This record gives sequence, C-alpha cells and structure tokens, in this order.
Amino acid sequence: MVYATADGKSRQRLRVGMVGGGRNAFIGAVHRLAMRLDDQIALVAGALSSDPENAAASAAEIGIAPERSYADYHAMAKAEAARADGIEAVVIVTPNHLHAPVATAFLEAGIDVICDKPLATTLAEAEALVALTKAKKRRFVVTLNNTGYAMVRQAREMVAAGELGRIVSVHGAYIQDWLTRPIDSEGQKQAEWRTDPARAGQSAVLADIGVHAFNLASFVSGFEAEAVSADLFTAVPGRRLDDNAHVFVRWAGGARGTILASQTSPGHYNDLSVRIYGDKAGLEWSGSRPEELRFSPYGEETRTLVRGGHGSTAEARRVSRMPAAHPEGYIEAFANFYRDAADIIRAHRAGGNVDAVRVAQVPDVVDGARGVKFVAAAVGSNAVGGAWTPARFG
Repeated sequence: MVYATADGKSRQRLRVGMVGGGRNAFIGAVHRLAMRLDDQIALVAGALSSDPENAAASAAEIGIAPERSYADYHAMAKAEAARADGIEAVVIVTPNHLHAPVATAFLEAGIDVICDKPLATTLAEAEALVALTKAKKRRFVVTLNNTGYAMVRQAREMVAAGELGRIVSVHGAYIQDWLTRPIDSEGQKQAEWRTDPARAGQSAVLADIGVHAFNLASFVSGFEAEAVSADLFTAVPGRRLDDNAHVFVRWAGGARGTILASQTSPGHYNDLSVRIYGDKAGLEWSGSRPEELRFSPYGEETRTLVRGGHGSTAEARRVSRMPAAHPEGYIEAFANFYRDAADIIRAHRAGGNVDAVRVAQVPDVVDGARGVKFVAAAVGSNAVGGAWTPARFG
C-alpha cells in the first residue's frame, strides 16, 4: 500500500481499522471521507457494528475483505495485532460509552488510537487512558477536528505571536437546533443515544458539542481552564440529559470567558465560533464562514483575513489546499487533522523524530482528558448551584 508524495518519494499508507461507523451511522462516513482525501490512509479492517449481519454488510459495502470484518472489537484487536500486515491504528466512532473500553483493548494490543470525542464518559476512564497510552508508548489522538481549519490554525499563530496583546477574554460557542423537538423519545437513532445517560455520559450537550467549543477556545488561546461556574438545563420536558449549557470559565493566566452550548436554538443549524479579545486587538472565527478571520486592532477598522490571501501565516498556508476564494470547508479541515495524525503515528511507529510543531496542532489523549475534566467540572458546578469548581486536568 504505497503512494507517491509530491516530492516524488514513495511512502506506505497507514493501515487503519474502524470500530463503529456501520451503515446509517453519520460520523463514521465523515471520518472515511476525510481519511481518503490525501490518500495516506488505507482502511483495511473493521468491527463496524455489534450486530454481526450489519457488520458484515457494512464492511462489504466499503470494500473491507470478509476475513477482516469482525463482529467483536476484542477479536479484532487480537487478530490484527497478530497479523504481519495488521492495522497500525484504530479509528473509534462508537457511542461515547464505548470509547474507553475499545481504546483500552487496542492500546493493550500495541495499536495506536484515533478516537472520536469525548475521550470517555468519566474522568476516571480518561485518567486511565492517559496513563495506559504513556505506559504502552503509543500515539493517541482525539478527533477534535475543528482544529484542522486553516484559519483556526492562523488564529492560534496570531495569538501566540502577541498580535492581540495580553488576552483578556476567551469565548467559545456551539449552537444547534436539531433537538428542539423530542425526537429522541420518538426513536431518532442519532438523538436517542446522545440523550441516554448510559451511553452519552453525565452530560448530553457538553459531551456532544460543548467539548468542541471548549477545545477550540483552548486551542486558539493556548490556555487551559482553571475553574468553571456552570448552569446546565433541559429545555425539552422529559429529556433525560441537558440540552443547554452556559459555562463561565476562568482561564489560566487570568483571562475570563464563557462556553455556550445549545441544541434547542431554532435557526441555528451548526453554529460554532470562537472569540478572543486582548488589550491590543480582537479576533473572531465562525464555522459558518470558515474561510475568514475578523481581526480588529483597537482604534482601527476591522479587517477580514481570508484563507490563502495576503497575510496568511505559514501554518495556514501549509494546510490550505486551494487558492483564496476557492472554497474549502468541513471535510478539508477534518482531512488536515487526519493527514497530520497519519504523519505523527507513522513517524512514531518507524522510530523516527516526530515533528513537535505538528504534534502540537493535533489534539491528543491529554487534550481529550481536559475535555472530560471540563464536562465533569461543569456538571459538578451545576449540581451545587453554579459554584466555582476546579477544571484543570492533571
């Protein structure tokens, strides 16, 4: 499974397997599209469903050989670890409650992990995964994929370069409307498990989308959360978990801010954003206009910085695929994540040097654990009337 690089050299594709993501599953198909875009990854095995018939049919549909289609992830980890051509990494796209046990099985088998968010449903599971990853000397990345947008990478560089000055406030938001009606109680598959405490965990809205807003704010600002004060509530009567969250955040270094997450806000299909303000300038990015950054130096007119345009930073240029005004979006950002993850895992498994700058751009098991800690702290704060609650991981 060799492909040619732009400089004419040949490289081996990273061999991966997938757990979850069978027919009618939304996010598994998105992962497969993203990993194909740069042709650096070969999907060769899978336990795509816990139902053997669906697992086999799903594997056949996407071209996985019958002998490498498994109905059980434990069997998959054992069998693939024993093959000379076995998978080098597993992609986990199951409901939340399976993330930790599946990742544990593959780490124990010596296989690197690419796991969907959230990392786990409890802080104890997250801590155990961090420790096991270190003990097994494996690479573990978490698909907080919005870090792959070119202009998100540029925003991070501009903040780090001091262009905003001393950071005063950091805000992240993710607002949707798809759970405004009780479709979960009506059996809608994607809604039903996301609002089930046994599968989603202790929070629905924060585990599903709030961790994206939190990670985006942390990634761009470079800050960890010190403490949170949270108000979580359920807008739809009878729903078992929260569908809205308002969280105040005290960031390391003294900045303050908020994380807002809602899935019952009519008119918002998929509204992700980050806003950062310093004593010299402000910076805003929105997933609805991912090609642009709004940069506002104090006392001057706001400037719209365009991906690929004048003023693009080195990292933004590296992950841009098309010239300015040739639109890029969600899949390209997801593919940037996969391309970097593949390079990191491949270099690590070959015993070579792993680019530290590249590693810093890709959320890992510790970043995933920080998200779990944020959710746990917010839930704990809400339980005691919004009291400030420590939120730093480790």
